[in-house]
Amino acid sequence: MNIWQDGKLDHWSFTMAEAVTNYKGPKQYHYLYPELGTGPVSVHPYISKEYYQLEKEFVFKKVWLYACRAEQLQEPGSYLVVDLDVCQTSILLVRDHQNKIRAYHNMCSHRGNKMAYDKSGKTDNLTCGFHGWTYGLDGQLNFVPDEDNYFDIDKSELGLSPVHVDIWEGFVFINVDPSPKESLTEYLGELGKGLTGYPFNKLSGKCHRFETIVNANWKLVKDAFQEVCHTPYQHRRSLPDAYRNSENPHTRLIDIGISGHHGRASLFGNMQHIPSPVASQAYNHGATIVSAALGEQKAPEMEAVGINPTDSPDWSYELNVFFPAFFIACARGSYFAHQFLPLDVDRTLWQSMICYPEPESNAEVFSQEYSRVMFRDIMCEDGRQIEETQSLLNSGAKTHFHLKDEEILIRQSLFEGDKMIKANGGKL
Repeated sequence: MNIWQDGKLDHWSFTMAEAVTNYKGPKQYHYLYPELGTGPVSVHPYISKEYYQLEKEFVFKKVWLYACRAEQLQEPGSYLVVDLDVCQTSILLVRDHQNKIRAYHNMCSHRGNKMAYDKSGKTDNLTCGFHGWTYGLDGQLNFVPDEDNYFDIDKSELGLSPVHVDIWEGFVFINVDPSPKESLTEYLGELGKGLTGYPFNKLSGKCHRFETIVNANWKLVKDAFQEVCHTPYQHRRSLPDAYRNSENPHTRLIDIGISGHHGRASLFGNMQHIPSPVASQAYNHGATIVSAALGEQKAPEMEAVGINPTDSPDWSYELNVFFPAFFIACARGSYFAHQFLPLDVDRTLWQSMICYPEPESNAEVFSQEYSRVMFRDIMCEDGRQIEETQSLLNSGAKTHFHLKDEEILIRQSLFEGDKMIKANGGKL
């Protein structure tokens, strides 16, 4: 379904009054997607080792996964290692001498040794530290020590094993499937298209990255970021009133949409939020995690048709959920992203980054540092709750979750997981 019609959402015809008050109406999203149902959802996918094996084989090994920003591979010879436990491989990304980003399985053709152990670096050649087999940045095998002592060796047939790689808006994606069913553009679909024009490159001048392991199923980690109705409780101290007010006390969303594999939501912001004196100093010199969401002025970020598509004056963030495990939250002057990569049925590698333009003054450095620490602290609040929830799921005391209307993206992700497993040959 094409969700954009002349730059607007086609699932509703909004007037301005409707856009302003849309979050006040109950149960307004599920009827748009009746295939998702409204009943309780089982906790089985969050605790089942058998289901996790299906996800590994028929979801993560079949889809496009975020790997890095293109800026992390700035010069020819720059490389980056992405370990994908869920795909049972390690990926070596490198920018070659023609300025093209390539991806390979991080594995030597001689006896399977891991090529690069360092997470990143710069090199003219890719040399295996075990026996010295040397490859060009194009993946071709160029040199084998004592080559004459091997039997019928053909270097042209023994290059590094390539992995599909493509770039969207500066985000580098990889797909370990030898024959992907969809190109990256096709996979991202209308949701990706709707973000065309958002200034990701400009706003990626300074990116702060965080990484941790959470003792919980990857979907449970992800679900905490597919809704904001926990904000008044989970973040009652760190975000007491930034995303709610007397007219919207439950942080209802302005709009939600589902397209293809993915989903999106427009978040409400309290435009009467009054920051503390210290926060005010940070707000005045840059976009913090709160101030980025609450500016009233039009900004270049708003030109993308997928940003605040209802044109609501109460808009704060656009949350974009790319199945299976990549999030981008777009605001004015800043964006942040999460990826949740499973390590086991109850362990997840959680990677986050919050990005800004390159600072031009010490005041802007202060503003970004204030926002970075605030972002970190809010994520820590979420992490504790997620692990405690996982610790109880195996008890069997509760077998189902009961979702409200605005938790529809949780329901859609579970629906999409089942659908993709079956489409790729798995049996539930």
